Amino acid sequence: MSKELFLREAIAQIPRLLTLQDRNPHSPTYGCFDRNFWHYKIIDYPSGMAQEFVWPLALAYDTDAPNNPYHKQPAIKDWVEAGILYLARSAHADGSSDDYFPYERAVGATAFSLLACIESYTLLGFKNEAVARFLERRADWLANHDESGRLTNHQALVVLCLELLSQLFQTTKWSNVKEQRLQRLLSWQSPEGWFQEYEGCDPGYQTLTISLLARLYELRPTPQLKEAIIRAVALAAVFVHPDGSYGGEYGSRNTYNFFPHGFELVGKWMPEALAINDRFLIGLANGLAPCYGDDHIVGHHVWSYLLAWRDFVEDRPRPTPRLTGQIWLHDANILVDRRQGTELYLALNKGGVFKLFRGNQLVISDTQFSLQVREGSAVKNAVGHMIGHYQVDVGEDQVSIRGSLGWAKQRQMTPMNLLALRLVMLSIGRFFPNLIRKLLQRMLITDKRDAPFTFSRLLKWENGRWRITDELRAASWRNVVAAGVGCDQTSIHVVMSRTFQIGQLRPWNDLTHEVRRLATGQPLTLTRTL
Repeated sequence: MSKELFLREAIAQIPRLLTLQDRNPHSPTYGCFDRNFWHYKIIDYPSGMAQEFVWPLALAYDTDAPNNPYHKQPAIKDWVEAGILYLARSAHADGSSDDYFPYERAVGATAFSLLACIESYTLLGFKNEAVARFLERRADWLANHDESGRLTNHQALVVLCLELLSQLFQTTKWSNVKEQRLQRLLSWQSPEGWFQEYEGCDPGYQTLTISLLARLYELRPTPQLKEAIIRAVALAAVFVHPDGSYGGEYGSRNTYNFFPHGFELVGKWMPEALAINDRFLIGLANGLAPCYGDDHIVGHHVWSYLLAWRDFVEDRPRPTPRLTGQIWLHDANILVDRRQGTELYLALNKGGVFKLFRGNQLVISDTQFSLQVREGSAVKNAVGHMIGHYQVDVGEDQVSIRGSLGWAKQRQMTPMNLLALRLVMLSIGRFFPNLIRKLLQRMLITDKRDAPFTFSRLLKWENGRWRITDELRAASWRNVVAAGVGCDQTSIHVVMSRTFQIGQLRPWNDLTHEVRRLATGQPLTLTRTL
């Protein structure tokens, strides 16, 4: 497949990034990429994460290609510099930035935007002593602060930033921190090859961590890091679907992320990594890549695509047949079963959420039962796709999962909630941002509360097809107002999830009529042969 697909997709997003930026040199927010702040004025602080967009602009400026109208345009260089200067001007005095709420001092936003500024500053040859001091101050803050939750990609970001600045400034001041963070990061890698992202394995974020570690390996190669990357790439290869799509709701963070750059870097010495990008390019050509076009996340993949185009390895191995058989990742609690032209991707730790392909076509995507349940004047959502501990039995031709539905996380912000959060963060909260973040993570992501419904899911291979039998039980169906099974339903807050992908066009399977016919104690049963 042609590497030009990466370039085409990335360049198409540059106008959007420029629209998000305040490009008026006489504006007090000149360089800011948070349009909600500088233009619409509907929030009271700028997100530091948005300044990451300087990197795709810098790459567009530097990319010499016939279909790139931004190459060596002086205005683009000016706007990249303005973005870096605005980040330095809008950051806290200690160098950190906010993302979701004021005084958050978010490691992710601080590290992502730092990496973007370092790479842009270096790529375009900027020389600015004030900016250099800011970059060092921000790196010092990251070196001395951590966050709640295990997000390996954030740790990889921090290590890479410290390494890049160590080489740029010719300093050893962060040597101990780099090694400690790297060892912690590597300790979060399962023997199966995946890196921890909150409560398990997310194939999408795996590709980001691989990209960051591959870049780090080029700067400072070690046998230990190389071995970790090899295991990580082998694991990522498992989740490239036969149609060229990647990941989805069966991962711990529900993402369709795909960062291709790392596979090109690793492919220089591990040719098998290139096959992952080759298959993804097939999906990209057929419109199967997800849409990351919202204002907060549009830039992430643009820089990875441009870097993949730049570092594309021309000498690539021939395609090999896809391996058949059953891959049970016990630690990740994910099962991949390939047989007789079918491929099943099944999340055992999420109640049996699955995707099933036949040939190169997605047959079904299933995110388990979902119920709307009336409790007093409120309507709550009970779902079967929450990460939890389920009774699982895996055989050669049969898989069963049993457990309870959980209450979906659907809390919204209200004026009073926002006011309370602002008051907390403007007073004592600014001194304990990690505690606030931990509480929000538990409320929006990690905490699972059982709902009074039990389910069983049986997948059985019969006559060349999968037969799925679902059973849902309740003490009473009286308060259930709606029921169904969706193809892409998720219930935790993850920034990069809930993006649109063409496979999500499958209609909602409405089971409300069937539920209303059930008597007390009678189960809801759904049988499908696929």
